[in-house]
Amino acid sequence: MKKALIVTRVSGFVPQFEMNNVKILQHFGYEVHYAANFDTVVYGPDNSRLDGTGIICHHIPFCRSPFSPAVRSCYLALKQLMLDESFDLIHCHMPMTGVITRIAAQAVRRKEKRLVPVLYTTHGFHFYTGAPLQNWLYYLPERWLARCTDCLITINEEDYRRACTFPIRGRVEKISGVGIQVNVETNDPSDPATDGKRQTIRHKIRQEFGICETDFVLVSVGELNANKNHVEILRMLASYRDPSLKYIICGTGHLREELEQFVTEHSLETQVIFAGYRSDIEQILSASNLFLFPSLREGLSVAVMEAMRAGLPVVAKQIRGNVDLIENLKGGILVEKGEPSEYADAIRHIREHGELAREMGEWNKERILRFSTERTSEQMRTIYQKTILSERT
Repeated sequence: MKKALIVTRVSGFVPQFEMNNVKILQHFGYEVHYAANFDTVVYGPDNSRLDGTGIICHHIPFCRSPFSPAVRSCYLALKQLMLDESFDLIHCHMPMTGVITRIAAQAVRRKEKRLVPVLYTTHGFHFYTGAPLQNWLYYLPERWLARCTDCLITINEEDYRRACTFPIRGRVEKISGVGIQVNVETNDPSDPATDGKRQTIRHKIRQEFGICETDFVLVSVGELNANKNHVEILRMLASYRDPSLKYIICGTGHLREELEQFVTEHSLETQVIFAGYRSDIEQILSASNLFLFPSLREGLSVAVMEAMRAGLPVVAKQIRGNVDLIENLKGGILVEKGEPSEYADAIRHIREHGELAREMGEWNKERILRFSTERTSEQMRTIYQKTILSERT
């Protein structure tokens, strides 16, 4: 049986975003292996979602920093795994594992004199228009590693255009992100039964969080880290006092204590709710009025796509990825600088224009069909087919 290897730094990535690709590879007759740091779990409490998938797991303690002394040992372990298993296709994700995997695969290719295709999906280059200077340190390694890449897969227009300038060994492709399941019920607002169900869920969630029906609920979904930039919304709430604004933050991360301290210092306890990791994001979105996304850097955000599917207007920073999803004043408002006053003005405008908010939500529900799981699966199926055919020729 042919073997395919998927590599990510953290172990929750495949069950969260890549299971459709796993199924495609299995359909093509591949035994799918997965190398990751299984001690670093994100997008869930444990690795149980991999149970019963048929995926063969290999623990390699990948680290995030390129300067960690563990990088060399991870490289050697991954290279040995490739030599032991003789994979027929390799697909890597995430910056650090993208670098280590391609270098290891190139070394194995030279040793075995066997042309194993290597695919790399960038979920957002660290370097982008407007990025801090230090982010551009990643540019030269990515450009150089394109020579070791048979297919470089991008998920937004800016990255695609930039990748097309690289001296790549193979080809550059663009897909519609990792995809999102779009069902008929979510996109059928005319169904009274559906509307009644939404109202029941809305009441239940608001009751759980102690939110009044008259409150205007803002929601963000994302890891509590510096890039997701939740603190900017907290600064906005602290500067523009309005007790009827409630802000639900869904996610976990190392900045939780720091954000909670900010909330306490600015007496925002009655307005801000740290919901932690939630498996009912869709229900929380249905109980909210507006989705906030202050993130500083994105590839193509699943969180924004989920909000669009739920029919929420979106207020987000005008950055790569967000501009691929949201058209300003159509699906929401894109703020240029991401300052508290910009977020406050955008929220106020949408709140005061209820019909506009409804129109934005409907536009988003129509727009999200372009990023459906069905579409991205078909795109990846085509990419894998091209890769397999090129391997045979």
